[in-house]
Amino acid sequence: MLIKEFRIVLPVSVEEYQVGQLYAVAEASKSETGGGEGVEVLVNEPYEKDEEKGQYTHKIYHLQSKVPRVISALAPKGSLEVHEKAWNAYPYCRTILTNEYMKDDFMIKIETWHKPDMGDQDNVHGLDQSSWEKTEIVDIDIADRSCINAKDYKPDQDPAIFKSEKTGRGPLGPDWKKELANNPSCPHMCAYKLVTVKFKWRGLQNRMEGLIQKVEKRVFTHFHRQLFCWIDKWIDLSMDDIRRMEEETKAELDEMRKNEEIKGMGVDD
Repeated sequence: MLIKEFRIVLPVSVEEYQVGQLYAVAEASKSETGGGEGVEVLVNEPYEKDEEKGQYTHKIYHLQSKVPRVISALAPKGSLEVHEKAWNAYPYCRTILTNEYMKDDFMIKIETWHKPDMGDQDNVHGLDQSSWEKTEIVDIDIADRSCINAKDYKPDQDPAIFKSEKTGRGPLGPDWKKELANNPSCPHMCAYKLVTVKFKWRGLQNRMEGLIQKVEKRVFTHFHRQLFCWIDKWIDLSMDDIRRMEEETKAELDEMRKNEEIKGMGVDD
């Protein structure tokens, strides 16, 4: 298994991010769906277990064109589907991705703590000392254009040039994190994403676990750049607004998978 902790600092509060994240997930799902591929929402409902309660979702990602050629060439037809089960007990969230064909040989677990800090806490997930020492820390700067692929770049989703009309936040200059840290009155937070990857396939395990972590970094970077640049679209929304939007999005995704062309980010080989 390969474990990394991604730290993503944002110029929004923990409370604001809860709405912004859900809005951006719904919008991003649409950009990845079409041609029989993309996101299918099976369940989206409240849950309560022991002392934890929140929102539970179960989605299927149909990924034929979004996996490396070496995998699509070897994988049996119909096996390129990933099930995502997520327990959103905000500010803590846990997501587990599995594949019915690979069963126990494949798993991606993403555990996230959202904290009102600048990403300077160590071991917020409470790992044992041995596991923590093996965990690689990866800082993601949403304003650093060099961190994304050229083909992913969109000027209207660039925090380095975007300025919010409703909040006045942005553009984010080269020293935006230092400026944020020196101004306690400005909203800020960090998403600490602990990603554990298991991919047991003879001859491919190390390569694939490394590739999956690379893909997760790409997705996190792209997603959070979008989230910030969409702030004027979600900053005034309530959680009730978000739940209505999610219901509408579920129906849209079903229609888009059937009738639209394949789109979204593929995987670099």
